[in-house]
Amino acid sequence: MKHTRNLLALVAAGLLATSGMAMTKEEHSAAKDRISADYKTNKQKCDSMTANAKDVCMKEAKGAEKVAKAELEAQYKPSDKATYKVNEARADAAYDVAKEKCDDQQGNAKDVCVKDAKAAHVKAKEDAKVARAQAKPSDNMAKKDAKVAEVKKDAAEEKREAEYKAAKERCDAATGDVKDKCVADLKRVYNQ
Repeated sequence: MKHTRNLLALVAAGLLATSGMAMTKEEHSAAKDRISADYKTNKQKCDSMTANAKDVCMKEAKGAEKVAKAELEAQYKPSDKATYKVNEARADAAYDVAKEKCDDQQGNAKDVCVKDAKAAHVKAKEDAKVARAQAKPSDNMAKKDAKVAEVKKDAAEEKREAEYKAAKERCDAATGDVKDKCVADLKRVYNQ
């Protein structure tokens, strides 16, 4: 009987603690309005800029809005999927900005910049997939460990492929024997 009362008291305390931290529908709506207002303010700051600086500023503003919305949803309805969406939004926002910054460059330098941005994007998204697999609750730890190992293996392959493409793009700046040696070295290093 005494243990039952203690257990009920603990459950009640836990419910009170979590309900105090939960976001109400009104708080959620107000937070969405703040995010929209912040986006408009950030967008207005871009109006005084020109050329690619304005484009970069707009990508930063839009990215910040997407990340804030994803974070809000993760706060409102917490789950491993919502946390993944936050990480994905961060990766996408960083990629969009990095890619836009590449427009200031020309020729092979621009191509290398874009491939590097893509490699960073792939890395961030694959890391998010691994984190999600690790965070997923499971009753069977052996199955979970196997799933995490599989996701890590796939992520490593994706990252390696993106890194190879970026490094190969750097080789394209060279010519003749130097380029051939660069590509051959890359193929050896990346097992291509």
